[in-house]
Amino acid sequence: MAQVIFYEKPGCSGNRRQKRRLLGSGHSLEVRDLLAEAWTPQRLRPFFGALPVLEWFNISAPPVRDGEILPQRLSEAEALALMCANPLLIRRPLMQVADQCRCGFDEAEVAAWIGLAPGTAVADGCDHPAGKPCLPLSALRSPPR
Repeated sequence: MAQVIFYEKPGCSGNRRQKRRLLGSGHSLEVRDLLAEAWTPQRLRPFFGALPVLEWFNISAPPVRDGEILPQRLSEAEALALMCANPLLIRRPLMQVADQCRCGFDEAEVAAWIGLAPGTAVADGCDHPAGKPCLPLSALRSPPR
């Protein structure tokens, strides 16, 4: 089983479920506060791999949700600078196993990467008041009107 460094937003219900899923699959976790880390572009970039810039962002973060920041229009350098200045913009969780890094919790990708025991699938995202889920990425793929 893997030793996973798990960067979370403390108190995030989605991250809580994801940690339970990993622990229930036999992995051990070193949990770190995503918001307290001293991120640099060089340190943050490996977590995103080949994902498009849009998928690097927590699309429920108020500046993104409210249209102040339009991830689909940002270069990699612009996105990294914004995320280092405001880690709430980073899609969670960030996970690292040895020298391999990942962003977000796509059940199939995590299972293929480090393995997950059969069980209840865990969504990539958070719970919000009144049961409203995070915005879908498709909400940001179309240019704003």
